[in-house]
Amino acid sequence: MKHSPEALSWDDLRIVKAIGEHGGLMNAAFALGVNHSTLSRRLSALENALGFMLFERRRTGYLPTGAGVELLDLSRRMESDILAVMRRMTGRTEELNGELRITTSDALLVDFLTPIIADFRAMHPGVRIEVIVGNQCLNLARGDSDIAFRATLSPPENLFGRKMATVAWAIYGRRIDYLDREVPEHALYEAQWVSYGRGLSGLKAHGYIDRRVSPRNISYRSDSVYGVAAAVRNGIGIGILPCMHGDLDAGLVRIGPVASEVHDELWLLTHPDIRRSPRITAFMTHCARAIETKRDFIEGKRPRAESSA
Repeated sequence: MKHSPEALSWDDLRIVKAIGEHGGLMNAAFALGVNHSTLSRRLSALENALGFMLFERRRTGYLPTGAGVELLDLSRRMESDILAVMRRMTGRTEELNGELRITTSDALLVDFLTPIIADFRAMHPGVRIEVIVGNQCLNLARGDSDIAFRATLSPPENLFGRKMATVAWAIYGRRIDYLDREVPEHALYEAQWVSYGRGLSGLKAHGYIDRRVSPRNISYRSDSVYGVAAAVRNGIGIGILPCMHGDLDAGLVRIGPVASEVHDELWLLTHPDIRRSPRITAFMTHCARAIETKRDFIEGKRPRAESSA
């Protein structure tokens, strides 16, 4: 029974292509990963099914007949088409689309996360980003958000993620007031201070200030790290801030060393049910790489001139 055109498979054409390009059975069999006798039987079966010879068997090798040349050309075109389709399909997997909701705090967003998001969007313009700013814990299981980017020492146990870095904190003052000079520790706590409100009472920084500074010297409170930084920048008082925020603010200067007892952990979190979503995986991988290059900055080890690079 002869082969109809529909019955000629890609596997058949691979045999023709390998023998035609290698000029014989031995090298073709090696290229296809089969043994010599198996390839010989398969070629004979194909020629019998087609009803015509595809190769002349000569001492110097296998020479394609007119029909063999046509099938050899067809096999090359098909291989080229298959590779082109695979490249396009691979490209589509990289061209992510859809919405991605991220929850984070204002301080993390304004100076730190926004450039990371911008770089991600440049690579994946089909992804639309919505950022929900706040200190409250949204319900990722309910779909309030897809990814949480948080500075915390106690990430929710029901979420999947990883610790990115340790966030260092230090005491900052307005630059024009302190002119890049450190202040003796005993004098720091006699100054006017900006502290954190009840909404951020869980911060180590909140307790750090309350234990050292008299209430009469706390002239301003805010439940926003960004708000505290703005108050310090405007001369309301000195305050303790994450180095990853304070070191980027040209109006602020460190007036004391990193406070070792005040620290947070930077966590990137998502719900286990959506962790394998292409958008989630791509964004979390992108963040991890970006944060790794900024680890010294986050941990307060890098001067401002280097951190802004």
